[in-house]
Amino acid sequence: MRPPLSLETPGTFGLGCNYWASHAGTRMWSDWRPEVVADDLAKLAAHGIEWLRIFPLWPDFQPITRLRGGAGETVEYRFGDQPLPEDAIGQAGVSAEMLQRLTTFCTLAEKAGLKLIIGLVTGWMSGRLFTPPALEGLDPITDATSLKWQIKLVRALVSHTRDQRAVVAWDLGNECNCMGRAPTRDAAFLWTAAVAQTIRATDPSRPVVSGMHSLTASVGGISNPWFIDDQADLTDILTTHPYPYWTRHTRADAVTGLRTTLHATAETRFYADVGGKPCIAEEIGTMGPMVAGDQESASFARVNLFSLWANDCRAFLWWCAHDQTHLEHAPYDWNGVELELGLLRVDGTAKPVLTEMKQFADLLRTLPFEHLPRRAIEGVCLLTHNQDDWAAAYGSFVLAKQAHLEFEFRHIQQPLPDSRLYLLPSLKGPNCVPRRKWLELLARVREGASLYLSLEDGILPHFNEIAGVELLSRAQPREALAAVWRADPDIRLALAGGDDLCFREDGAEVLARRADNQNPAFWKHRYGQGLVFVMVAPIEVQLTLRPGAFDGEAAQPFWRIYRELAKSRPSNRWLTTDEPTVAVTEHEQKDGPRVVIAINHSGVARTVSAVVCLQVRLQQVHHGKVDRAAPGVIEISLPPHDAAVFTIART
Repeated sequence: MRPPLSLETPGTFGLGCNYWASHAGTRMWSDWRPEVVADDLAKLAAHGIEWLRIFPLWPDFQPITRLRGGAGETVEYRFGDQPLPEDAIGQAGVSAEMLQRLTTFCTLAEKAGLKLIIGLVTGWMSGRLFTPPALEGLDPITDATSLKWQIKLVRALVSHTRDQRAVVAWDLGNECNCMGRAPTRDAAFLWTAAVAQTIRATDPSRPVVSGMHSLTASVGGISNPWFIDDQADLTDILTTHPYPYWTRHTRADAVTGLRTTLHATAETRFYADVGGKPCIAEEIGTMGPMVAGDQESASFARVNLFSLWANDCRAFLWWCAHDQTHLEHAPYDWNGVELELGLLRVDGTAKPVLTEMKQFADLLRTLPFEHLPRRAIEGVCLLTHNQDDWAAAYGSFVLAKQAHLEFEFRHIQQPLPDSRLYLLPSLKGPNCVPRRKWLELLARVREGASLYLSLEDGILPHFNEIAGVELLSRAQPREALAAVWRADPDIRLALAGGDDLCFREDGAEVLARRADNQNPAFWKHRYGQGLVFVMVAPIEVQLTLRPGAFDGEAAQPFWRIYRELAKSRPSNRWLTTDEPTVAVTEHEQKDGPRVVIAINHSGVARTVSAVVCLQVRLQQVHHGKVDRAAPGVIEISLPPHDAAVFTIART
């Protein structure tokens, strides 16, 4: 049996979807049909769905109008022409009838065995802004009047529903950073603080979920006032909405390509690591049949289920429960992309994605451990100032998975975790790394850590000394540059995005050279007790921007650079393999066997030979086909976009 669900428990994983009633979409509350809702919930629960994220539509639940007097001055807020009732709910401008419908929904969910995340301020949905008539034209993020009524709405919703056992978390609302135009980071912070603190003051017993997407970690990079660490400061659970169709830099390859199937995990870990809070994939999907077919969407779902679970991303919530092709009102009349995203068709039949979710739910119920232990980590990837932080994080994450190197993210402005390996990808600008942080990193290297730098136009002090070269000149490239791998001259890596740098070697051990002039392109140098690796191009950002860069016929093995980083530090892994399309995580249990999850991120079946340490044996296979092939060798057979889950133990 699976343990009780908790978003905040490490190693837990929830399966769910975002829900609007099958008959009405966003009009489900005004066109309330509890018998339809009950049938919807029963079908979803029967297919392994455990969590629902639901949305009390703002103008339905707070249907206030503003009555004006002379010179347009506000005289009173009412329900149409009817005065607001004098009780607390009425004075909040909230409809008692809608609250009763929400209570009924919670009761139906509990009967179906479903847990609810309630998105409290649902003012943005599927491309349409929904606000009460009284607040039309006001910016929901920055206008004081609008925010006052939002606080009243949130307090009423939470106080009325907090005794419902089906409710497991409060979500600020659906992508509220789309509701208005926060002009500054401070404005975004203040809106979030006002709503989050209202929730906590009314119900301190449940976690507060961000509900936001498209956040940033960098100052001076992409202009965006909504920051990961601000949301983490004010909420308990961070959220990503990792759609390949919408998220920056994620449409380069097919939805079933290696890079794309790592997107949700990369973004969710990016938020969780930088924010220091749990993060869930709160909305995920392929955006319908003009983006991916049913079977391709099922493959996308299957590989993402395993990947998010293996990397402690806590939940997978599909968008959304039902197709909406029969709905005629906006936003469904506006946006063709919103109509065919369901797990269930209009006739109630299940799509292949829902079958995959049911099979995954069944697998989790059979496992002998309650929560998946944390995966083993070998390094820290530091995002820096000025860069496109998401592009750098995404490219680094994919290369690391290909090289079987596991790291966690931090931003350079945060405290440095203890580690034996630090990666600073795609350094950009003259102030990319603060001096104090740079000196701290160099001290760690002198004491034995490894440090990796890849260069756009970043400037660092003491570079020549620590890198084992003398930089002679810097210019913009006049032609395409390429690097040749020293150990295998057949490996050529196309370089882009950085400057044309010329060096004189001064102790560097060159691992790849420029094809045109034999200058070092990738090298390492001993510094104190540690090593410094340098790559002369911002490969992480550039590969992120380049279609087909990570797999397929045109891909070049840039992952070999990260493999060199992994080899530089003693490994604590019990199992190793070389296949770059298969991601492998090890999960340590105290004084016990390790759980291994091997995930095939390609559309081709793979048979992988994995070497295990001395005195380590295959113990039990929980999913997939895994066999002992020879002494010290395990053979893992992986269908396309599938995984193997097994334990290994010391003899």
